[in-house]
Amino acid sequence: MATKGLLAKKIGMTQVFTEKGELLPVTVLEAGPCVVVGLRAVQKDGYGAIQLGFGSVKDKRLTKATAGHFKKAGVAAHRHLREVRLEADASYEVGQALKVDLFSAGEWVDVTGTTKGKGFSGQHKRHHFGRGPVTHGSHNIKQPGSIGSSSTPSRVYKGMRMAGQLGNQQRTTTHLKVVRVDPDRNLLLVNGDVPGHKNSVVLVRDSTRQPKGKK
Repeated sequence: MATKGLLAKKIGMTQVFTEKGELLPVTVLEAGPCVVVGLRAVQKDGYGAIQLGFGSVKDKRLTKATAGHFKKAGVAAHRHLREVRLEADASYEVGQALKVDLFSAGEWVDVTGTTKGKGFSGQHKRHHFGRGPVTHGSHNIKQPGSIGSSSTPSRVYKGMRMAGQLGNQQRTTTHLKVVRVDPDRNLLLVNGDVPGHKNSVVLVRDSTRQPKGKK
Protein backbone atom coordinates (compact mmCIF):
# COMPACT_ATOMS: atom_id res chain seq x y z
CA MET A 1 0.00 0.00 0.00
CA ALA A 2 1.30 3.46 -0.90
CA THR A 3 2.12 6.04 1.74
CA LYS A 4 1.75 9.22 -0.35
CA GLY A 5 0.18 10.38 -3.58
CA LEU A 6 -0.50 13.42 -5.75
CA LEU A 7 -2.74 14.29 -8.67
CA ALA A 8 -0.81 15.66 -11.62
CA LYS A 9 -1.36 16.96 -15.15
CA LYS A 10 0.63 15.39 -17.96
CA ILE A 11 2.52 18.17 -19.76
CA GLY A 12 4.42 16.07 -22.29
CA MET A 13 7.74 14.34 -22.88
CA THR A 14 11.29 15.62 -23.24
CA GLN A 15 14.82 14.42 -22.53
CA VAL A 16 17.44 15.33 -19.94
CA PHE A 17 21.08 14.51 -19.34
CA THR A 18 22.29 12.93 -16.11
CA GLU A 19 25.52 13.79 -14.33
CA LYS A 20 27.13 10.78 -16.02
CA GLY A 21 26.15 12.10 -19.45
CA GLU A 22 23.34 9.60 -20.02
CA LEU A 23 20.36 10.78 -22.08
CA LEU A 24 17.06 9.89 -20.43
CA PRO A 25 13.54 10.23 -21.89
CA VAL A 26 11.31 11.78 -19.25
CA THR A 27 7.64 12.69 -18.85
CA VAL A 28 6.95 16.11 -17.36
CA LEU A 29 4.11 16.15 -14.82
CA GLU A 30 2.66 19.22 -13.14
CA ALA A 31 2.13 17.57 -9.75
CA GLY A 32 -0.03 19.51 -7.31
CA PRO A 33 -0.56 21.51 -5.37
CA CYS A 34 -3.32 19.26 -4.07
CA VAL A 35 -5.57 19.91 -1.09
CA VAL A 36 -6.82 17.23 1.29
CA VAL A 37 -10.62 17.45 1.10
CA GLY A 38 -11.56 14.38 3.13
CA LEU A 39 -10.16 11.51 5.17
CA ARG A 40 -11.16 7.85 5.42
CA ALA A 41 -10.35 5.98 8.64
CA VAL A 42 -10.16 2.23 9.13
CA GLN A 43 -12.24 2.37 12.31
CA LYS A 44 -15.09 4.24 10.62
CA ASP A 45 -14.92 3.42 6.90
CA GLY A 46 -13.05 0.12 6.95
CA TYR A 47 -10.06 1.40 4.94
CA GLY A 48 -7.55 4.23 5.00
CA ALA A 49 -7.55 6.86 2.26
CA ILE A 50 -7.42 10.58 1.58
CA GLN A 51 -9.52 12.61 -0.84
CA LEU A 52 -7.48 15.03 -2.94
CA GLY A 53 -8.66 18.09 -4.84
CA PHE A 54 -6.69 19.35 -7.83
CA GLY A 55 -7.17 22.19 -10.29
CA SER A 56 -9.27 25.33 -9.96
CA VAL A 57 -12.89 25.61 -11.09
CA LYS A 58 -15.65 28.21 -10.88
CA ASP A 59 -18.40 27.60 -8.32
CA LYS A 60 -21.13 27.94 -10.97
CA ARG A 61 -19.84 24.82 -12.70
CA LEU A 62 -20.38 22.65 -9.61
CA THR A 63 -23.49 20.81 -8.58
CA LYS A 64 -25.07 21.71 -5.26
CA ALA A 65 -23.93 18.44 -3.73
CA THR A 66 -20.31 18.92 -4.83
CA ALA A 67 -20.27 22.56 -3.73
CA GLY A 68 -21.66 21.55 -0.35
CA HIS A 69 -18.98 18.90 0.00
CA PHE A 70 -16.20 21.46 -0.45
CA LYS A 71 -18.00 23.93 1.84
CA LYS A 72 -18.32 21.35 4.59
CA ALA A 73 -14.60 20.59 4.35
CA GLY A 74 -13.79 24.30 4.48
CA VAL A 75 -11.63 24.29 1.36
CA ALA A 76 -11.87 25.97 -2.03
CA ALA A 77 -13.59 24.18 -4.90
CA HIS A 78 -11.45 22.04 -7.20
CA ARG A 79 -12.07 20.62 -10.66
CA HIS A 80 -10.76 17.12 -9.96
CA LEU A 81 -11.59 15.08 -6.88
CA ARG A 82 -9.94 11.72 -6.36
CA GLU A 83 -9.70 9.30 -3.47
CA VAL A 84 -6.28 7.73 -2.91
CA ARG A 85 -5.89 4.54 -0.89
CA LEU A 86 -3.03 4.87 1.56
CA GLU A 87 -1.66 2.99 4.54
CA ALA A 88 -3.71 3.23 7.69
CA ASP A 89 -0.97 4.99 9.65
CA ALA A 90 -0.54 7.80 7.09
CA SER A 91 -1.22 11.09 8.90
CA TYR A 92 -2.93 13.93 7.00
CA GLU A 93 -5.32 16.72 7.90
CA VAL A 94 -8.27 18.22 6.04
CA GLY A 95 -7.18 21.42 4.33
CA GLN A 96 -3.54 20.40 4.19
CA ALA A 97 -1.77 21.38 0.96
CA LEU A 98 0.40 18.71 -0.65
CA LYS A 99 3.05 19.88 -3.09
CA VAL A 100 5.53 18.28 -5.44
CA ASP A 101 8.27 18.31 -2.78
CA LEU A 102 6.43 15.30 -1.35
CA PHE A 103 8.65 13.31 -3.72
CA SER A 104 12.40 13.49 -4.20
CA ALA A 105 14.81 12.56 -6.99
CA GLY A 106 15.75 8.89 -7.04
CA GLU A 107 12.40 7.60 -5.75
CA TRP A 108 10.33 4.96 -7.54
CA VAL A 109 6.72 5.86 -8.33
CA ASP A 110 3.67 4.28 -9.94
CA VAL A 111 1.56 6.43 -12.28
CA THR A 112 -2.11 5.66 -12.99
CA GLY A 113 -3.98 7.27 -15.87
CA THR A 114 -6.49 6.68 -18.66
CA THR A 115 -5.00 5.59 -21.97
CA LYS A 116 -5.76 7.36 -25.23
CA GLY A 117 -9.10 6.31 -26.69
CA LYS A 118 -8.79 5.14 -30.29
CA GLY A 119 -12.35 4.03 -30.91
CA PHE A 120 -13.46 0.83 -32.63
CA SER A 121 -10.38 -0.83 -34.11
CA GLY A 122 -9.78 -4.01 -36.05
CA GLN A 123 -7.86 -7.04 -34.86
CA HIS A 124 -4.68 -5.95 -36.65
CA LYS A 125 -4.38 -2.66 -34.82
CA ARG A 126 -5.92 -3.84 -31.56
CA HIS A 127 -4.10 -7.17 -31.12
CA HIS A 128 -1.25 -6.87 -33.66
CA PHE A 129 -2.53 -9.75 -35.81
CA GLY A 130 -0.75 -10.60 -39.04
CA ARG A 131 -2.44 -10.38 -42.43
CA GLY A 132 -3.36 -13.07 -44.89
CA PRO A 133 -1.74 -13.70 -48.28
CA VAL A 134 -2.10 -10.91 -50.84
CA THR A 135 -1.35 -12.94 -53.98
CA HIS A 136 -2.85 -15.96 -55.77
CA GLY A 137 -6.37 -14.56 -55.71
CA SER A 138 -6.68 -14.51 -51.92
CA HIS A 139 -9.42 -12.32 -50.48
CA ASN A 140 -8.52 -13.16 -46.86
CA ILE A 141 -6.13 -10.24 -46.37
CA LYS A 142 -7.52 -8.44 -43.31
CA GLN A 143 -10.02 -11.02 -42.06
CA PRO A 144 -9.36 -12.52 -38.61
CA GLY A 145 -9.51 -16.11 -39.84
CA SER A 146 -11.10 -18.97 -37.95
CA ILE A 147 -12.55 -18.06 -34.54
CA GLY A 148 -13.80 -21.54 -33.54
CA SER A 149 -14.58 -25.03 -34.73
CA SER A 150 -17.98 -25.86 -36.22
CA SER A 151 -18.21 -29.31 -34.59
CA THR A 152 -16.46 -28.87 -31.26
CA PRO A 153 -17.18 -26.66 -29.37
CA SER A 154 -19.72 -25.26 -31.90
CA ARG A 155 -19.40 -21.82 -30.35
CA VAL A 156 -16.95 -18.99 -29.89
CA TYR A 157 -15.00 -19.02 -26.64
CA LYS A 158 -15.33 -16.02 -24.35
CA GLY A 159 -12.38 -13.65 -24.51
CA MET A 160 -11.63 -14.33 -28.16
CA ARG A 161 -9.44 -11.55 -29.50
CA MET A 162 -11.50 -9.69 -32.07
CA ALA A 163 -12.21 -6.16 -33.22
CA GLY A 164 -13.58 -3.75 -30.63
CA GLN A 165 -12.91 -0.76 -28.40
CA LEU A 166 -9.23 0.18 -28.22
CA GLY A 167 -7.86 2.37 -25.45
CA ASN A 168 -9.72 4.62 -23.01
CA GLN A 169 -8.94 2.26 -20.13
CA GLN A 170 -7.29 2.82 -16.78
CA ARG A 171 -3.72 1.62 -16.74
CA THR A 172 -0.85 1.87 -14.24
CA THR A 173 2.81 2.15 -15.19
CA THR A 174 4.92 0.87 -12.32
CA HIS A 175 8.49 1.52 -11.22
CA LEU A 176 9.20 4.86 -12.85
CA LYS A 177 12.21 6.65 -11.40
CA VAL A 178 11.93 10.29 -10.40
CA VAL A 179 14.71 12.08 -12.27
CA ARG A 180 14.14 15.66 -11.15
CA VAL A 181 11.83 17.71 -8.91
CA ASP A 182 11.17 21.42 -9.54
CA PRO A 183 9.27 22.85 -6.52
CA ASP A 184 9.18 26.38 -7.98
CA ARG A 185 7.11 25.26 -10.99
CA ASN A 186 5.48 22.18 -9.39
CA LEU A 187 7.11 19.92 -11.97
CA LEU A 188 7.96 16.27 -11.57
CA LEU A 189 10.16 14.54 -14.18
CA VAL A 190 9.91 10.75 -14.30
CA ASN A 191 11.96 8.42 -16.47
CA GLY A 192 9.74 6.80 -19.10
CA ASP A 193 6.23 7.25 -20.44
CA VAL A 194 2.94 7.38 -18.56
CA PRO A 195 -0.58 6.53 -19.82
CA GLY A 196 -2.83 9.29 -21.12
CA HIS A 197 -2.79 12.19 -23.54
CA LYS A 198 -1.37 15.65 -22.93
CA ASN A 199 -3.20 17.66 -20.25
CA SER A 200 -4.76 14.49 -18.86
CA VAL A 201 -4.89 14.01 -15.09
CA VAL A 202 -2.87 11.14 -13.60
CA LEU A 203 -2.26 9.82 -10.12
CA VAL A 204 1.32 9.56 -8.85
CA ARG A 205 2.03 7.28 -5.89
CA ASP A 206 5.19 5.89 -4.36
CA SER A 207 5.93 2.32 -5.44
CA THR A 208 4.99 -0.35 -2.95
CA ARG A 209 8.12 -2.41 -3.60
CA GLN A 210 11.59 -2.00 -5.03
CA PRO A 211 11.81 -3.17 -8.66
CA LYS A 212 14.07 -6.13 -9.37
CA GLY A 213 17.29 -5.47 -11.23
CA LYS A 214 17.03 -1.68 -10.92
CA LYS A 215 19.01 0.72 -8.77
